[in-house]
Amino acid sequence: MTSGTKVTPFGPRAAGAAGGFLPKTRLVLASSNAGKLRELTALLAPLGLDLVAQSALGIEAPRETGVTFAANALLKARHAARAAKLAALADDSGLEVDALGGRPGVHSARFAGEGASDLANLQKLLAELHDVPAERRQARYQCVIVLARDADDPDPIIAHGTWEGHMHERGAGPRAEERRQPPGAGATRARRATEAGGPERTQATPRARGQPQAARE
Repeated sequence: MTSGTKVTPFGPRAAGAAGGFLPKTRLVLASSNAGKLRELTALLAPLGLDLVAQSALGIEAPRETGVTFAANALLKARHAARAAKLAALADDSGLEVDALGGRPGVHSARFAGEGASDLANLQKLLAELHDVPAERRQARYQCVIVLARDADDPDPIIAHGTWEGHMHERGAGPRAEERRQPPGAGATRARRATEAGGPERTQATPRARGQPQAARE
């Protein structure tokens, strides 16, 4: 995993380090995904940051028109910050498969079309990899997280995490599963992170590794 983060003080801990004090800081999460909200809430709670999903504030997701993960994450963060009048946290992530020229990339969530289910996206990916030998199935999961203090923040905090591995196929038919297996690992990520939302899953995910270190400074 590789990551790069611009370190900028933010939140209650930053204020404390400067000799001041701030109550718990509320952020809007530019997502309506309940699992993502649970994961990020657990990560940020010890830092004095309180997340609220944009859906709880009646904010609809914008159309993701960016051609990079960073562009989409920034677009979502600014949209949520503008609508909620709060600092906003957003992420964009996806899978890049070398044998497919880096696809599905930013289109990972809609690889099989707008509104496609995870299973439909998976089946399309499996179909395109059908004739690709195991040794050529290198892939990586990319995650970019953006923290915008407001909608016009000229210097948003951006963090990038990468999980390298290769595509590993299991099963057949509608229950077929595709997993990223890091090089040298004896078990897939899915098996190691067995309990959804549990501490091992939270600490192991690329989103956790890409979390802005600025909040911890």
